[in-house]
Order: sequence, then structure tokens, then C-alpha cells
Amino acid sequence: MTLNQKQTSTIYGIVLFLCFMPFITPAIALASGILLSIFGLKHESIAKYTSFSLQASIVLMGFGMNLTQVISTSKIGFFETAISVAFVMTSGLLLTKFLKVDSKVGMLISTGTAICGGSAIAAVAPVLNAKNYQISFSLVVIFILNAIALIIFPMIGHYFNLSQETFGTWAAIAIHDTSSVVGAGATYGPKALEVATTVKLIRALWIIPLSIIIAFTQKNKTSGKIKIPWFIGLFVASIIIAYLFPAGANTFAHFNWLGKRGMVIALFLIGSNISFADAKKAGIKSFILGILLWLIIGISSFIVLTTNL
Repeated sequence: MTLNQKQTSTIYGIVLFLCFMPFITPAIALASGILLSIFGLKHESIAKYTSFSLQASIVLMGFGMNLTQVISTSKIGFFETAISVAFVMTSGLLLTKFLKVDSKVGMLISTGTAICGGSAIAAVAPVLNAKNYQISFSLVVIFILNAIALIIFPMIGHYFNLSQETFGTWAAIAIHDTSSVVGAGATYGPKALEVATTVKLIRALWIIPLSIIIAFTQKNKTSGKIKIPWFIGLFVASIIIAYLFPAGANTFAHFNWLGKRGMVIALFLIGSNISFADAKKAGIKSFILGILLWLIIGISSFIVLTTNL
């Protein structure tokens, strides 16, 4: 049965409401959007809010970051993190060309692997001016590998008898999303959780310089103008504001929660605006790229960490 626009709007309204519920994860939201798209239930005007919801969510999540912790953790393993991010990004770009993957999809998958999964993809996508199918396909690749990592990493750690400190560092480097890093660390032990969370925070900070670098490298070819990611500046400002006004901690916690839920909504909107035709444009090679990058960073970091014990 074909639904009219009013009925479709009602369905979208219900799903958007549910996106504020804790049991709706980013992966579920993305899958729900894709499902509606498959059944031909597309909202006429909702797509225009996708980019704004992504950017606003990143800014709001900044209120949940502690500036003191950000600065202190930035001093720990800064060069190691810089080398790791540069290594993954370079490998990703080379593999993108070798596999002939869509350049923006390749950039998004590389960024998600190098930094912090879906959050990094969400931050970089507006800078790249990526299309919905490019964003959603990159997220699907990251989410699938994330789910696998959450299960197998603790098993590998126990098999090789890794210390909690080593496992925490390895998980933070080789697992994409922060949520999965925290989950794997908590499964392995309290010290592993502490180390994993700290190291992952350092990596997450690279969203800021990388977004600015990409903005300069993706300069508009026709006008010669640079697309400046202003929302990244607002993201930094939100971190500073939360630090300068500690009395507003409760309010900032609400902002942070709203940002996280906003990200869930953004992923739903992205999923709702793709099609099978769009997915074909990304191709199976994108999955191969994501898997290869994951294996490269996972194996290389494991070797480096275990040989320095």
C-alpha cells in the first residue's frame, strides 16, 4: 500500500521521537532509515536538515568534554597518536586509489578508521560535502567492523595474555568507535577501560586539525575558495565554555546528551535518503578498503605494542 505524505510524516515523527530513547543506538537508527528508504518511504523535505543535524550534534557533544583532561591527555602519547593517524590516512588514500574506490567514501572510511569511527565521519562529511550514500555506506562499513571488534578483541587479548594496559592501548588504536572501545576495555578489566578511554580521547581530538586540513585540500576547484568548517570552531568553543563556567555543568551535560541523541537522528536521516542505486555506486570495494585498513592498523599496532613489552 502506498502511503501519502501525511502518513509518511507521521512515521518519521514517531521514529524521530524514538531516536531520543536510550535503546535506539546509532546503528539501529541508520538501519531504520535505510529500511524506510527501501520501502520507498522518503520524506519530501527532511534531507535538507541532515548536514545541520550532523554539525550541531558535534558542537553540542563538545560540552561534554573536559578541557583539563583534554590538555593532559594530549601530552600523553601525542607523537605516537600523530604517527598512527598519519599512517592510517596515508594507507587509506593509497588503497582508495589502488582499489578505485569513490574518493569521498575512501576519505570517510580512512578518517573513521584513523580517529573515532562514526563521530569522525560525521564531523568530516560536511567538510567534504559528501552525499548521503557516501556517508551512509562509510558508516555501515565502520559499524559492522565495530561490532566484530567488540566481540573478538577481548578474546584475542586473553589468548595472547596481554596486560590490561597493553590491551587498553591496542583497543583504543584499532577499534573505531569510542563506544566499542569503552565496551571492549570494560570487558577486559578496569585498568584496560581507563587506558582505552584516555588514549581514545587523544585520538578523538584529531577530528579538529584533520577537518581543517581536509577543508584546505578540498578547495573548490571552480571558485578557488576554501570551505572552512566553522562548526569545528564552535566545537572547540563549546569545550572552552564548559571549562570556564563550571557552575553550568548540569546544563552542559544536557547539551552533551542532546548532541549524542542528535547524532542518532542525523544517522537516521542519512539512512532514509539512500537507495540501492546509491549503494551500488559505493560498491563492494569500499568494504574491502575498510577491512584492509582495519587489519593494517590492528596488526601493526599489535606488533608494535607487544614487541615493546
